[in-house]
Amino acid sequence: MESLLLALRAAVGDRHVLTGDDLEGVARGGTEPEDARATVLVRPGTTDEVGAVLVACNETRTPVVPLGGGTGLVGGTNSSAGEVIISMERFRSIDVDVDRRLMVAGAGVPLQRVQEEATSAGLFFGVDLGARGSAQVGGLVATNAGGNGVLRWGMLRDNLLGLEAVFPDGSVVNTTHGLMKDNTGYHLTGLLCGSEGTLGIVTRAALRLHPAPTTRSTAFVALPGFDALLGLRALLDRRLGGGLSAFEAMWPNFYRTIAVESGNHTPPLPSDAPLYALIEAQGTNQAADEAAFHDVLGEAIGAGHITDAAVAMSSEDRDRLWAIRDDVPAIVKAMGTRLAYDVSLPIPDIPAYLEAINRSLGAPLADQLLVFGHLGDGNLHIALPFSEETKARADRVVYDALVPFGGSVSAEHGIGVEKRAWLGHTRSEAEIAAMRAIKRALDPNGIMNPGKLL
Repeated sequence: MESLLLALRAAVGDRHVLTGDDLEGVARGGTEPEDARATVLVRPGTTDEVGAVLVACNETRTPVVPLGGGTGLVGGTNSSAGEVIISMERFRSIDVDVDRRLMVAGAGVPLQRVQEEATSAGLFFGVDLGARGSAQVGGLVATNAGGNGVLRWGMLRDNLLGLEAVFPDGSVVNTTHGLMKDNTGYHLTGLLCGSEGTLGIVTRAALRLHPAPTTRSTAFVALPGFDALLGLRALLDRRLGGGLSAFEAMWPNFYRTIAVESGNHTPPLPSDAPLYALIEAQGTNQAADEAAFHDVLGEAIGAGHITDAAVAMSSEDRDRLWAIRDDVPAIVKAMGTRLAYDVSLPIPDIPAYLEAINRSLGAPLADQLLVFGHLGDGNLHIALPFSEETKARADRVVYDALVPFGGSVSAEHGIGVEKRAWLGHTRSEAEIAAMRAIKRALDPNGIMNPGKLL
């Protein structure tokens, strides 16, 4: 370790190599402090420095763990004694090309700053999630982050035009030219996106920007059942011309627990409906968009898809409605944990899937489920009052029930260590073998984020 420390300090400078007490509050920040036990934290500031750090670690077979904002929920940045954390916090550059609708951002740039810089340029970045103030570009790419706007704008991969990344041998891939069309062989950008730091370290990303929407129409609605939810979504798709940007569903237990019982909110609707949804559309014509949104809500009420609705009349109203959906602290308080399942499956199969879970769990656990999610894209979040005694059983129930429906054990949070044992529920043996072959080819010494994903 002493010779490695000398090489690391030569690469990045003494003050950017932290050990011992200097690690407190740095390596142990983020959401999983009990699992950040690395011996060294390094803060490179250039791509060349990242390469030098990786070469030094690769030569000594020292495992490395890339660290972004530390907002993951599956143990993707967990580290152990003897490992080196590579923090990307110094990669904060941003370059916006308005004509090409392109932003090249450093791996350490927080998502919120990406959004703000895009707005300042009169453009829009389509990826958004609750941890926007902390989550960093490198981590977003590494996990192929999703979030609230996937229905219209897609996952991070759909908004990624290129990247710069360093492999364990110090070689650099740079596709940040951001060409919309580049049909020249293997798509290395797509390969690295979602690889969870197991192949290389992303240093910069070329992000696709869009013309900025100028209108947002938002409503919180009550529905008589899941068939009505399907009908409402189809109606919104037809009538809003692709403008539907969010369709967030909440089951009764979630609504009562968060909107009513938490005391954090003024409930926008009574708590006796079978299902709730928060819907939002974005556009560029204030008068026409607002009229179209109100018209489709009226049509939905007439068709029986909606039984009650609270329509946002101001940005403050909209923020209050979204606060119910995004109140993670209330979920944590109610469940006694910050953990929740993150799965996806075909939307029409969701009722049968939830019925299977409830049947297998049985009372009283099934009665305490909080179910919500991005129903526009089939992504469910399921929160349970976890304990060490029930977690193993709940894991088995939630993930086994996905198999008959061809669902995914991770819709947007990644695999990390938490879901590694369940990867085979979603990926075939041939797919896993192919991923392992790629891992061996690019990281033959297995130093990159060991124990994660595969």
